[in-house]
Amino acid sequence: MNPVLCGLAANEALPVELVGHLITVADADIAYALACRADLNREQAVALAARDEESTVRLAYEGRLTAADINPRTQPRAALALLDECAGDPDWARLFARDPDAGHRARLAACPGLPADVKETLAVDPDVRVVAELAMWTTADLAARLARHPHAEVRRAVAANEATPPQVLAALLTGEGLPPVERCLVCDSEETPYTHDPYCARPDCELRSGASCTGSHESTLHELAEQALGNPATPVGALLGFADHPSALLRRQLAARPDLPLEPAARLAGDTVPGIRAELAENPAIDDTLIRVLAADPDHDVQRRLAHHPGVPLDVLSCLVTTTRIGSALPRRTAAASPSEIESLSRSPNPVVRMLLAERRDLPAGIRDLLADDPDEKVVKSLARHPGLSETQLRSMVERHGVRVLAGVAANPETPPALLEDLTRHLPPVRKALREIARHPGATGPALLACLADTKARRVAAGHPALPPEAIVELLADEDPHVVEAAAANPSLPPAVMAQLIREPIGR
Repeated sequence: MNPVLCGLAANEALPVELVGHLITVADADIAYALACRADLNREQAVALAARDEESTVRLAYEGRLTAADINPRTQPRAALALLDECAGDPDWARLFARDPDAGHRARLAACPGLPADVKETLAVDPDVRVVAELAMWTTADLAARLARHPHAEVRRAVAANEATPPQVLAALLTGEGLPPVERCLVCDSEETPYTHDPYCARPDCELRSGASCTGSHESTLHELAEQALGNPATPVGALLGFADHPSALLRRQLAARPDLPLEPAARLAGDTVPGIRAELAENPAIDDTLIRVLAADPDHDVQRRLAHHPGVPLDVLSCLVTTTRIGSALPRRTAAASPSEIESLSRSPNPVVRMLLAERRDLPAGIRDLLADDPDEKVVKSLARHPGLSETQLRSMVERHGVRVLAGVAANPETPPALLEDLTRHLPPVRKALREIARHPGATGPALLACLADTKARRVAAGHPALPPEAIVELLADEDPHVVEAAAANPSLPPAVMAQLIREPIGR
C-alpha cells in the first residue's frame, strides 16, 4: 500500500483532474479510498469500476452505478450487490440461479425481491447451503414450505428468519406436524457417530466448531432451538419449557427474551449459572420484585448488568454502584431520570451516584454548575465534557484536579483554543489530553504542533486542517505510514504539493 496515494485519494480537497489521474493508476487500496469519495461523479465511478471489483461493489451499494454500468459475467459481485439493492436486472437473477459457483448462488439467495421462478430454482438447489441461505431471508410462505425440508441446516435457517410464521417456528421446536429431519452437514460429510474437533486443522473442513451427529443431528437441532429462541417472531408460549432445559446456552437465550413472562423469569433468577442470571438482570421484562432479588445476587456481573437495567429503582441503583464497579457508562435509568430525580441525584452523598449523573450531557444549567464545583474528582472528570461550561469553570477544574480532568476538558467541544494551547504545555504531558486536542475542531496550529510529540496523537493531528501546511508536508516523510496517509489526506495540503505527489509519489 502506498500511504501517500491512499491519503490523497481520500483528500476532500483533491482537485477533480487529480482524482481522474489517480483512477488511472489505482491499485486495490487506492481504488477503495477513491470509492469512498462523496464528490465522485458517474463518469469517474464507471472508470473506477473498470479497475477494481471490490470498489465496484461499494459503488454499487452506494448507488453510484446502475445496471447499465455493470456486466454480470465479468463483474458478478457488483451485479449481486445491485440485486441486493433491488436495482439490478431481473434477468441477472435467473443467470446467477444457475451459476456454477455455489457462492454466487448463495449470495443471490440472500437478495430481496427475487422473481418467483428464481426462488423456486434456489429452493431445490443441489447445494444445501444455498437453500439454507434462501430459507434465512425469504418470505413467510416459502419459509413455511422450507420448514418441511429434510435437511436440518435448512430448518435451522428457517428458525432464524423473522418472516417465518409464528406457528411454524413453534412447530420447528417440537417437530410436531413436520416430517422427520433426515440429514445434517455432519452426516453429509462424516461417518456417524462423529464429533467435530474444535481445533480441527483440516483446511477444507467447513463444519462448525463442536458440530456432532450420532444419527439424530443433535448439534444442528440444538442450534435450531437457539435460533428460534432468539427470533422475536417465535411465540413465547412455545419457549417456556426451556427455562428448565439442560442446555445453559438455551436457558440464557430465554433469559434475554424481552417478552419473557414473570413466572419463568423467577425460575431463571435462581439458575445455578451466573451468566443466565446476568442476562436476566438486564432484561426489561423483569419487575421490581425480581430486580430486588437480583440486587442481592453475589455475582459481580449480575449486579453490574442490573445497574444498567432501564427500570432499576434509584434506591437500588444507588446501592449497586456503592458495592459494584459498573464502569463510567451512563446507566439507562440515570439517563431517563426526571427533573426532580436529577435534583435528588445531584445531592446524593455517594460520589459515584453524582459521577454517573454527570455523564449526562443534557443537565440543567444549575445542576451542571453545582457538579462543576463538586469536591470529588470523579464527578468533575465525568462532567468535563458537558456543553455549556465556561472557560472559567474549565480552568477551575484543571487547577483543582490537574491531570485527572485534563483529557475530559480537552475533549469538551466548547473548550476555547487558548485553553487547548495551555493544556498542551502541562508538565508532565498528559498523552490522553494530547490525543483529544489532536482531534478537537477548535485546536490551533501551535496546539497541534505540540500534539505531534505523542505517537498516537500525531496520527490524528497530521490530518487536522488547522495544522500549518509546512508541518503537513514534513509529515509526508514520517516513518509511520499512518501519519503519512493522514497528512496526505489533510485538506490543507497545498494543491501544488498534491499534484507533485501524484506525479512523483513517495515510495512506501
